[in-house]
Amino acid sequence: MAVTTVPKADMLKQKGVKFPPGPWVTIDQARINAFADCTEDHQFIHIDEERAAQTPFGGTIAHGFLTLSMLVKMSEEEGVFPENMVMGINYGFDKVRFLAPVRAGKRVRVHSEILDVTQKDDNRFLIKSSVTVEIEGEETPALAAEWLSMVVCA
Repeated sequence: MAVTTVPKADMLKQKGVKFPPGPWVTIDQARINAFADCTEDHQFIHIDEERAAQTPFGGTIAHGFLTLSMLVKMSEEEGVFPENMVMGINYGFDKVRFLAPVRAGKRVRVHSEILDVTQKDDNRFLIKSSVTVEIEGEETPALAAEWLSMVVCA
């Protein structure tokens, strides 16, 4: 499945739609360092490979908020949206849990399902999705969240 457009009248029927896993994205040290610079979060566990190697993680790990921020990229190829959509807005999260660290160099991908769709008015729909970020080769996901998106159509 890819990005699908449906008539506005069919948006409420999208509850329960599950998407195939998104594409793999590598969380390399350069991305982690750039995120540390943007957020000014330079805790050694993220950027100092030598010191981080001495921790139980055995090396640097991505910021949890970096992994969360990557949801947009990892989800861009999947979705169900109303016809004549003019924009989508991140509305927030009902729940976010960071379950396992993402070690530098690992690949991650998103799994998602539409939990609910609420029509706010003639042109706006609030979509609640369950998202889980899988870490390649690991049992425990990096994070699990309930993501809220507002879509606006003409």
